[in-house]
Amino acid sequence: MEIFQSLVALFCAVFVSIYTWKFLNWVWFKPKKMEKFLRRQGFNGNSYRLFMGDYKEMVAMGKEAKSKPINFSNDIVPRVMPFIKESVTNYGENCFIWFGPEPTALISDPEMIKEILSKNYVFQKPSHPLGKLLAEGIAAYDTDKWAKHRRLINPAFHLEKLKVIYF
Repeated sequence: MEIFQSLVALFCAVFVSIYTWKFLNWVWFKPKKMEKFLRRQGFNGNSYRLFMGDYKEMVAMGKEAKSKPINFSNDIVPRVMPFIKESVTNYGENCFIWFGPEPTALISDPEMIKEILSKNYVFQKPSHPLGKLLAEGIAAYDTDKWAKHRRLINPAFHLEKLKVIYF
């Protein structure tokens, strides 16, 4: 009976250890690694904050922006996305923000966008069937299928090559 209890205790200890490691990896180690990687790539942004990332600031700035009267102009970004506008102002046009433990890169340079979209290995592929249903699109395709669809949409990236007809 003691051997059985020892095995159960060992199993529980291993189970708890594995899921503790996975949790710490998700909530701390992976975000800090991603932050270091983004900074080496030339992106700037706020340092990662445990669990919430930039969420508190986003909500506070959104509430503040909506509490003020709206200006009559075409510049709606300060009203609709005040946190993103402030991030771009503070850190430059290529920066990152945190949605919880996940960073999101904000890229405004058209050449960098073209370079990223020309490489299919940059995109994370859905890992389970539900994700595939939700994220189906060009980014979900692999090698040959990616190249074929990339050639089809390529004119969208070169507007000067398209003929424009005025009626």
